Amino acid sequence: MPEEKTETETETETEVKEVKKRMPREENSVFVGRRPTMNYVMATMMILNKGEDCTVKARGRAISHAVDVCEILRNRFLKGTEYKGITLSTEQLEGENGQTNNVSSIEIVLAPPK
Repeated sequence: MPEEKTETETETETEVKEVKKRMPREENSVFVGRRPTMNYVMATMMILNKGEDCTVKARGRAISHAVDVCEILRNRFLKGTEYKGITLSTEQLEGENGQTNNVSSIEIVLAPPK
């Protein structure tokens, strides 16, 4: 016997769908973190090989790794890849003790080689 959905579950599902519509597409994005640099280079290369733009994103200490990923890709693997745009910003994150911290972030948009 199928379960009936309550009114609150239906409202929550609708809210989630609306948020997903408002959020920008993250399909062609690579979020750089603690893993080895070459993992991110390969992930970025796979997106660019489809002929689509790729956005490399990072925050805090990972920003230098994001720049490394882009430069390794441009100079060694996909020569002709160009920077389409670079965006720098500051995000406010709430810490464990409730205080807010400012964290730098970067988004680098790469265009595939022609």
